[in-house]
Amino acid sequence: MAELVFFSGTMDCGKSTLALQMDHNHRARGRHGFIFTKFDRMGSSVLSSRLGLSMTAREVTDTLDFWDFVVDALTHGKRVDYLICDEAQFYQPEQVDQLARLVDELDIDVHAFGITADFRTQLFPGSKRLIELADRVQVLQVEALCWCGRKATHNARVIDGVMVVEGEQVVVGDTASATPGLVEYEVLCRRHYMRRMNSQSARSAANDPEVLPFDLDVCPVPPTGPPA
Repeated sequence: MAELVFFSGTMDCGKSTLALQMDHNHRARGRHGFIFTKFDRMGSSVLSSRLGLSMTAREVTDTLDFWDFVVDALTHGKRVDYLICDEAQFYQPEQVDQLARLVDELDIDVHAFGITADFRTQLFPGSKRLIELADRVQVLQVEALCWCGRKATHNARVIDGVMVVEGEQVVVGDTASATPGLVEYEVLCRRHYMRRMNSQSARSAANDPEVLPFDLDVCPVPPTGPPA
């Protein structure tokens, strides 16, 4: 029996790698399906992993109707056994409803992959709907690590080395380099997320002769007044 399964976790926990592996496993058994993604780090219409693996995918727009897409494919004689849906946190809630309908009415397996909460610790609309509708929500077992070595549980947005907790929910950033001015993302444990201490601020504190080792867990409060 087909299922709608949501594979969730923080960044760096291997979601896209698993999505690519799962597609390979299905195809190796003679099954046929489609791969979808949205706002992948490598650009449009590609599903990529931080391990360097990638595959061509169909880009999900806000107006894409999964039900119409699959029915059209079936009408034209194509076989559809499964869908791989990466970056599902960015999907519209109604698109998640369409995926659930494909499972229930056409017996098509849907494997969705995505992070649950944004850099403000608020649920993405797509992830929220998946949690509400999925047959199973499976947290990936590969643990992403905070800079301190603890298990990472939160996704942080960093601009010019400074962690921020305000702004637009969806901003696709550069997750690899530390070029000033680019939006970056970093996974943190709850302790350091709450203290607003990302890896760069920790390094800066470690190089400050006035900061003792046990003070590294204390994040300085940024000034609230206008710049000088």
